[in-house]
Amino acid sequence: MGAVGPVGNPMYIPAVGASGAISGVLGAYLVLYPRARILTLIFFIVITLIEVPAWAYIGFWFLYQLFYGFAELLSPGKVSGVAYFAHIGGFVAGALTALIYRRRRQVYYWWYS
Repeated sequence: MGAVGPVGNPMYIPAVGASGAISGVLGAYLVLYPRARILTLIFFIVITLIEVPAWAYIGFWFLYQLFYGFAELLSPGKVSGVAYFAHIGGFVAGALTALIYRRRRQVYYWWYS
């Protein structure tokens, strides 16, 4: 089932959102700052803050998107309305863009260091 229009017919209009762009920022962050630590709020018996490595936190998020994207793709009739593959594509595009930027930045400023 998908979204239905005012007269009951299915809506074939693509969803517009910024989640793919936000995913691109996550991909770029992972490439540019892989050793960073992310302060995370944990709800387990007590509420506490812990620091998680960026590669673990964002890597888990990416695997989560990948798993649910394929699960939705392989389960006919169930549509959640979440564009998981837009998240995956945005993440990959952001990571590749950051790789290009990082490589250019190192080559461009080599004589200053």
